[in-house]
Amino acid sequence: MQTNQLLLIFCGALLLLGLLAFFAGRSKATRLRSAGTAMFAQPDQYAWFTVLSTAGPAILVGAVGAFILLLLGADIPTLYLLAASLVVAAIGLVVSLNQVRPDFHARQAIERVIRKILAGAALISIFTTFGILFSIISEALRFFQMHSFWDFITGTTWNPGASFLASAGRGDGSGAEFGSVPLFAGTFMITAIAMLVAVPIGLLSAIYMSEYAPRSVRTVAKPVLEVLAGIPTVVYGFFAAITVAPIIVNIAGFFGLDASYNNALAPGIVMGIMIIPFISSLSDDVFNSVPDSMRQGSLALGMTKGETIRDVVVPAALPGIISASLLGMSRALGETMIVVMAAGMRPNLTANPLEDMTTVTVRIVAALTGDQEFASAETLSAFALGLVLFIVTLALNLVSVLMIRRFREKYRVNNL
Repeated sequence: MQTNQLLLIFCGALLLLGLLAFFAGRSKATRLRSAGTAMFAQPDQYAWFTVLSTAGPAILVGAVGAFILLLLGADIPTLYLLAASLVVAAIGLVVSLNQVRPDFHARQAIERVIRKILAGAALISIFTTFGILFSIISEALRFFQMHSFWDFITGTTWNPGASFLASAGRGDGSGAEFGSVPLFAGTFMITAIAMLVAVPIGLLSAIYMSEYAPRSVRTVAKPVLEVLAGIPTVVYGFFAAITVAPIIVNIAGFFGLDASYNNALAPGIVMGIMIIPFISSLSDDVFNSVPDSMRQGSLALGMTKGETIRDVVVPAALPGIISASLLGMSRALGETMIVVMAAGMRPNLTANPLEDMTTVTVRIVAALTGDQEFASAETLSAFALGLVLFIVTLALNLVSVLMIRRFREKYRVNNL
């Protein structure tokens, strides 16, 4: 019998046991209550307790068995694992029905179970983060055994062509160069251009929406603005390559500048337009969360509307604004499609945004989707790039946390 059929049978049997547990627990609690016995909970709460005690251990056993089976390579037959889970469910049903008695606090037991489920969900997210980090580090270390870490973070040339020849058995790969500086320079330049576009426009639109716009305008304008967040990135890529890039080339030519059709300015501008809804929507919510009493107190002291926004509302909302900007920056750092279509794929270390360049994420995709084998230096370089990008993003998060703590509830004083 195939695994998917066994899983279907297991889910059906567990569902039946859950229904049996619910009705059996409620029936027993109802009988005790109808006999005049004082109960500490409602019959439905006893019923849900029996359901959780039946299904919870079975699912936990199945999850642990699947973890051992898939990740640790243990040879456990699927049929035995599912059968053991159902046996545990049956035992949980019997034990939970015995717990349905007048002196048992079912409500408190359910609360404890819910607390453990929530803690387990938090632990899953934490372990997932560590799992991702472990997988990146393990493969990145293999790359750094082939090439110097110092040359990787300080080198100014990215040319892994010799690595491909080495993986094909036609060389030793000694001519390959994995200097990541051009990749990170392109990433930071395009991200900086995007933030220069998105932060002012998003912040000003949020101020208008929350402080000045009438309800009728806000009802129409905010959904229209947020439509930008639902447009696929490939559409933005077409827009950057077909519309924005030629305009930039024409404007640069008008001023006597030489601009490539694959340049960093076009994807930066379009990427900024793409993340405007993130910054605008989150900043708008933050502005609306500022107590109205602070605005009224500022106006009562003689400050104008603009002074109130500048000296009261914006400082009070600054932690949320920083968080919104960080979210937009993370979105820009991880973007790939727009850069591929509008900026090209050539690693180019330059300070001129009118030239073509590429980013870290583009090279990661190129390294993992090429024809070279997985153990080659070019493929493993994707994990090294991912590790450094992870560290950079983590550093940005730490800086933002420090800034949020510094500016939280610290407002500028208006010297009238």
